[in-house]
Parts: sequence; structure tokens; C-alpha cells
Amino acid sequence: MSKRDFYEVLGLSKGASERDIKKAYKRLAMKYHPDRTKGDKTLEERFKEVKEAYEVLSDPQKKEAYDHYGHAGVDPNRGGFGGGGAQDFGDIFGDVFGDIFGGGRAGGGGGRRQPQRGSDLRYNMELTLEQAVKGVKREIKVPTLVHCEQCNGTGAKKGSKPKTCGTCHGQGQVQMRQGFFAVQQTCPTCKGRGTIISDPCHKCHGEGRYERSKTLSVSIPAGVDTGDRIRLSGEGEAGEHGAPAGDLYVQVHVKEHPIFQRDGNNLYCEVPISFTLAALGGEIEVPTLDGRVNLKVPTETQTGRMFRMRGKGVKSVRSGATGDLICKVIVETPVNLNETQKQLLREFEESCGGSASKKHKPKAEGFFDGVKKFFDDLTS
Repeated sequence: MSKRDFYEVLGLSKGASERDIKKAYKRLAMKYHPDRTKGDKTLEERFKEVKEAYEVLSDPQKKEAYDHYGHAGVDPNRGGFGGGGAQDFGDIFGDVFGDIFGGGRAGGGGGRRQPQRGSDLRYNMELTLEQAVKGVKREIKVPTLVHCEQCNGTGAKKGSKPKTCGTCHGQGQVQMRQGFFAVQQTCPTCKGRGTIISDPCHKCHGEGRYERSKTLSVSIPAGVDTGDRIRLSGEGEAGEHGAPAGDLYVQVHVKEHPIFQRDGNNLYCEVPISFTLAALGGEIEVPTLDGRVNLKVPTETQTGRMFRMRGKGVKSVRSGATGDLICKVIVETPVNLNETQKQLLREFEESCGGSASKKHKPKAEGFFDGVKKFFDDLTS
């Protein structure tokens, strides 16, 4: 057995997580595996040392004993684990390559593959802005795999049961030896389950589950937005041979609204007003998701001015805080004028001092002063 500290062997500090231990093991095992080191005895010993350290630190009971008592706590003469010799090299394929490609041994221990939890599913749901803001209850139809009720998910015909696989004797894996190496592989007969079904269920054909569309009622909470997900636990695909089902995730997408734009909990809209109303002031009706409300427009309002209506936005699905409605007024230029109207506008312009006058044009003075300075700087 190695006398070096197992954490040091894997390049870790004491207290490293299970994930860090496994990650370090994969990296070093790939580096020092005999297939890569081409008979280098020093690196071969390093490989054994890495494997030995991992076998202890990946097992919670052995790790606890090692953390308290060091090497003595896992001494094989005291009931601990056996040292890794040349005959154990094949196990590396199950621990490293199995995690990458989906095979390997369940839990890093015995060879039998445990029934897999069902896959998660996603359902894309499109909502109007009103539905997203106020909440809605919708029925959805989802094609999925469900547990076979006729065989209770076992895959075996009612009255029969799965039998132990004769190839692997229930281990789920078989070992192939070739000279110096031993490679452990998934049993080709039972596909790693350890059992075979000689008399399969007629409804699910031995799979323990079958395809079916199911209808679900989904309650969408008020305040959701595009990108939010609602998880329905256990409503995904049924697991293999009685294993737990996966989850169903309802992905929300909110359609564009003809009037409002949403930014977080606030709503925005543009409100067109006449230049007469903008100049003289007055009241107008503006829309909200709860109905119409009056907005007071002060005199001499310029286009682009924002008016905030507090509490008229969206109630947050997370914090419960309600946003605001922000109205941006757009002053419209009159179109389709007749000659009388045009003449009245000319007279109005003259009454204001003509086009050169800046008295009644708050933005013009600053703009033209800036233009003059710009050209002066160019010629200076």
C-alpha cells in the first residue's frame, strides 16, 4: 500500500468534495494508464497509486476512516480494502470511460446497472401579455412515456418475473481478459440490468413503459415573463423498469403586445397627442391593463416627455412588488391640411416672431448655438 498521503497523490487538499476527487482521478488515470505509458514501470506504479487513492477517497466509509486514522484506518489486514494490482487495471475503463460515454458501473461499486430515472421534458407555452401579467390556468397535451400499469413497470408478463441473467449471473457486467489487462464491459445479454425477461408484457413489450399523450392542467402564476420555467415534478418520462419519472418544464414565451412593451416589472407605451394639446395642456385617456385612466398633460409639453403612473405595471412573480406604467407622449404634426388651416398656421408662426424667433422654441436656441460653435471650431 502507498505511504504517500492519498490527497497529495490526487493533487487535492483534505476535505475535497466528491466531485473534485472524481475529476482529479479521471485526469490522472488517463495520464498514467498503461496503454499510454508504454511499459514505463515508474508510471505504472504511479497509476496504481492514483487508483488506490481514489478507491479509498471515493468511498464515504473508507474516506472517513482514512481522514481519522490515516493509512491504518484502511489497512487490508484490518478489514480494509485490498491493494490494486495488475489484475485491477481493467476497472479503470468502467470508472473513467463509463462516465464519459454513459456506461460503467453504477455508483463505482457493483456491476449491475440500476434502472435509470426518466428523462426530463420541456413544453413551450406561448402567452399573451395579459395572461402573463394576471396568471392563467391552461391544459396542455404532452406526448411521453408512462409506466405500464399492466406489469407495474417490470416489463414481465403478469404472473411472471424477470430472471437472473445466465451470462453475467446477475452482475450486469462481464470481464474480458487479454494477457496483462482485464476489461470490464456491460453484459451484452441483459444490457447491464442483471436480469432478463423471458416472458415479456404484451402491452409494453418488456420495456416497462409505453408511449402515451397525457393531458395536464398547468397553473401559470401572475407575473411570469419570457424565459421563466415552471417545473412539474414527476410529469416527465417514466423511468426504466419502475424507476422514478423525470420532470416536465413548461417554458414561457410572451407574445409581443400591440400597445405595451415590458421591461422587468415596468410597462411602456407611446401616447400620441396633438401639438395644440401639448402647447395648451389638458387631459387625455391612456390604456392600462386594468382599463383606462386619465393622464394630465401640462402646458408646453415637449415630445418624448415621460409620465410615470405608479402601480400600473406588473406584479413581480418573485418579490410581489408592482412596477409602473411609463407613458411617452409623441407630439404629432398635423397632416392633410387645407389652405385655410395652412394660412392660420402661417399667421400663428408670424405671431410668434417668425421662423428666426427663438422665444417660443426652447430647444431651438441651444441647438443652433451648438451648430454655430461647431462650424466656428472647424474654421478656426
